[in-house]
Amino acid sequence: MTLRPCSHEPEIKALLERGHWPQASSPELQAHAAECRSCGDLVLVTQAFHGARASALSAANLPAPGVLWWRAQLRRRNEALERMNKPILGAQIFALAATLLTVVGLTITQASHGLRWLSWFASSAPQESASPSSQWTSATLTAMLPSWNLTLLVPALAMLALLGGVVVYLASEKQ
Repeated sequence: MTLRPCSHEPEIKALLERGHWPQASSPELQAHAAECRSCGDLVLVTQAFHGARASALSAANLPAPGVLWWRAQLRRRNEALERMNKPILGAQIFALAATLLTVVGLTITQASHGLRWLSWFASSAPQESASPSSQWTSATLTAMLPSWNLTLLVPALAMLALLGGVVVYLASEKQ
């Protein structure tokens, strides 16, 4: 093993860098590279690196920059939609909870009063009388006042439950 570099090494190195080895080299220089260990190693390593670089360049099939930009914009938009949907999920849960509480409250209220609410339909119908003007007297309205509370309560609770269901449906629908 020698510590001095070979005198032909710069010439071989220049030919290798330009890609002219072995076509543009003299037969004497090729024979020297075959005999000299330092020059032979230089040729072998340089050609291996050039081959690896050529295969890596041919394997790198990058998509067009416009496609990369479009994908980045799509990813950014999807992340923004996910951030926006988090509060909507909270609103959906709130609407569902309000609807369930309304149903449970109405059920408990009706269970505590018994099943008198079925008789409400019969009592809320106005009684037939001979004259139409006497049908809506103050006594009839006073008798109907307790049922008017239920008349207003049931549609209001039904509307609240319906709106809660519609809100949950519309908010959960993917567009």
